[in-house]
Amino acid sequence: MPATLSKSKYVVGLQCPRRLWLSCHDPDLGTPPTASLQAVFDQGVEIGRRAREVFADGVLVDEEAWEHGQATARTRQLMADGNVGAIFEAAFEHAGVRVRVDVLERVAPRAWGLREVKQGTSVKDYYLDDAAVQRFVLEGAGVRLPSIEIMHVDREYVRGADGIDWRRFFRRADVAAETASLLPDVPARVRELLRVLAKRSAPDVEPSPHCSHPYDCQFWAHCTAAKPVDWIVGGLPALTCERFDRMRAAGIERISEIPDDFPLGQAQARVRAAWLAGGLYLEPGLAAALRRTGPPADYLDFETAFPAIPLYAGMRPYDQVPFQWSLHRLDANGRLLHREFLADGLTDPRPEFARTLLAALRHRRAPILVWSSFESNRLAELAAALPEHAAEIAAVRSRLVDLLPIVRSHVGHPEFGGSFSLKQVAPVLAPSVDYDDLDGVSEGGEASRALIGLALGAFGSAEEEASVRRALLEYCRRDTLALVELHRALGQRQPGPATAGRRARR
Repeated sequence: MPATLSKSKYVVGLQCPRRLWLSCHDPDLGTPPTASLQAVFDQGVEIGRRAREVFADGVLVDEEAWEHGQATARTRQLMADGNVGAIFEAAFEHAGVRVRVDVLERVAPRAWGLREVKQGTSVKDYYLDDAAVQRFVLEGAGVRLPSIEIMHVDREYVRGADGIDWRRFFRRADVAAETASLLPDVPARVRELLRVLAKRSAPDVEPSPHCSHPYDCQFWAHCTAAKPVDWIVGGLPALTCERFDRMRAAGIERISEIPDDFPLGQAQARVRAAWLAGGLYLEPGLAAALRRTGPPADYLDFETAFPAIPLYAGMRPYDQVPFQWSLHRLDANGRLLHREFLADGLTDPRPEFARTLLAALRHRRAPILVWSSFESNRLAELAAALPEHAAEIAAVRSRLVDLLPIVRSHVGHPEFGGSFSLKQVAPVLAPSVDYDDLDGVSEGGEASRALIGLALGAFGSAEEEASVRRALLEYCRRDTLALVELHRALGQRQPGPATAGRRARR
């Protein structure tokens, strides 16, 4: 059968023709989506379903993707029925492209509006590409389209006490002019992408930062399997497309090949120095940076959910909802204590989250060590939402010490892999830290998904819910324990000026 494109394949092809070919001809080479990525996909499906509630007299074309002929016939039948105000998943085909339109809204007896539904909070460039190829197909199929809109989540919408008002939840952006400007390029792009699909083998495209823009490519592991261990893309933090292009133009593929006079960011320069040193690279300012970090010290981590559809009254789409905290405490005698909190999720968790956290930190003066500005930002939001606790929350925020910029500014290691995430850094510097044995919840996306499930009562039994709660508690506890061990490891590695840049063994 001749190859065909869909709207999603068209956007994939614009990002990378190799990804397009592999996704159609050799999809098993891709890495399956993680639980957190699958949650994003599932959320998109739910947002699309909820958008249908905005339209009166709508009918769903429910034929499956492989029943495209039946779906197009059903669409034409519904278009001819004047009682149908909107068609969901309307099917069309033109010039080798098959599309299913999220919403086709009747705006006049013989005229329609194309509505592309997105879970984002603004109109992005690649949304316009998506809408433009649909416009190309529908107009090519003879549909009159005086109106083209992107329906996206309105970040300013506030959930009321009675639930979600879906008409206000979505913002409808007119993109007729933007898609009209893209339309002249669509036919040539379609022909080129169809030629790609007709090839016997995948086109050669070098992996680069484009592989994660606008979407992470599922074939990253496959396409990079033969790259050297010190490959610039996999090892340099914050590598821009511009800097990558300059390196490749200079014939540089490996970090060890970067010359001394090549301009790098400070963190990138430290990573290069670590590769050249063959191990851990430390800057002499580390000792001074750690001076106010204790011990004694507290080590704090939050877990939150940020669903597109707000869970509680008074909240907006994608608000960070804090459900859980873990606190390890290292006292002056070297004793390690632990406290924790996990909300039931049945009601807004913020008041109890704040009350229990403040009680745990009250009457303490020791620094509170965190990783990144995440906890500080969440506390600021709590202070705004709970003004009765604002002063005490401000006092807690004043004690926070962020270890991330300290590490980023003073430490380099080849095994960081271009990342400064806690899960990447802590096991390298403190080998006792391990996340591999965690079951059920082992990263932030999974935690967020599990927390939303608790709030929605999505688990089938009390035993399943209890198991999820245990997994959440252990995951959050592991993060604060990682902070403890990382802090200890940093304190044991403090070179003076004479030893800066020397190789240090783990």
